[in-house]
Amino acid sequence: MPGSEGAGEELFPESCFALALRGSWTLAWGLESHPEILRGPNTKMEVFQTLQRLHMTIFSQSVSPCGKFLAAGNNYGQIAVFSLSAALSSEAKEESKKPVVTFQAHDGPVYSMVSTDRHLLSAGDGEVKAWLWAEILKKGCKELWRRQPPYRTSLEVPEINALLLVPKENSLILAGGDCQLHAMDLETGAFTRALRGHTDYIHCLALRERSPEVLSGGEDGAVRLWDLRTAKEVQTIEVYKHEECSRPHNGRWIGCLATDSDWMVCGGGPALTLWHLRSSTPTTIFPMRAPQKHVTFYQDLILSAGQGRCVNQWQLSGELKAQVPGSSPGLLSLSLNQQPAAPECKVLTAAGNSCRVDVFTNLGYRAFSLSF
Repeated sequence: MPGSEGAGEELFPESCFALALRGSWTLAWGLESHPEILRGPNTKMEVFQTLQRLHMTIFSQSVSPCGKFLAAGNNYGQIAVFSLSAALSSEAKEESKKPVVTFQAHDGPVYSMVSTDRHLLSAGDGEVKAWLWAEILKKGCKELWRRQPPYRTSLEVPEINALLLVPKENSLILAGGDCQLHAMDLETGAFTRALRGHTDYIHCLALRERSPEVLSGGEDGAVRLWDLRTAKEVQTIEVYKHEECSRPHNGRWIGCLATDSDWMVCGGGPALTLWHLRSSTPTTIFPMRAPQKHVTFYQDLILSAGQGRCVNQWQLSGELKAQVPGSSPGLLSLSLNQQPAAPECKVLTAAGNSCRVDVFTNLGYRAFSLSF
């Protein structure tokens, strides 16, 4: 993550699960680290909630189908839903930047979320759950269903790091700590196939929309391309083996990837790199020393975030157009709200190692922050 090179470059080789555990340990001794919290007329619950906010990590975000609300999931298993329309209103107050509802979704961290036209889907340790958006907004936060992929042993409860919707198939792809991609039929809830090839846990997924193909990247340093029709791996790019991308001091892990037709951008331990997929050729190496945790194509730019406070804007040629600082010391997720139903809520949001979600109304500056 940019802005503090060297100081935290070992952060992302850890799994999300390790990060969550570390946050829980920090809470245990947090009172000793923050004696000022004990001063004044604070109840035990107020003290605990303050410590929670101090040591919060927001792993995931998802925009509602109407485009007017944003869900954020943290390391304590909570999901908070914010009203973007209220926070962006000319009459917005500080209260408008707080959740309209917060609920306990999982026992452990909420690593990933996506939204369908009716549901919010959230993933934690070993399971994915569904919630009705219409009920959430009425503050009726009861799970609709939960599913657990068919793991190889009953004792295995791996984290689910990534969720990906495949609209043409009405299916959901899940991936994480068991090194497999699981495809689930959203109509029946059945798991239809498992894609095996990674030798270590998977961090990220991306969809090639013009063809039924999915990209996955993980701790083994490989980006693998899968044909969903045949459930076969059709291409493998071992990024760390390319000298121009390799950064052995950061490791080989792939922490983020995105695709746009025949192009892919990925990063993590290796340098953030733009690839031509058909030729498996790296075409642009972006000059960013800090590991990146999230990347996306946006118009003629590439946006990335990771170690440090900044959202980075890149030209496809590799030129750094801008670095826009936010409020979190490290960023784990970016969300672009481009729902046509709510053009007034078209924003970029960024979240990570704090209780705040930064809101950018344009790419030039942070307008304000939502607070979990």
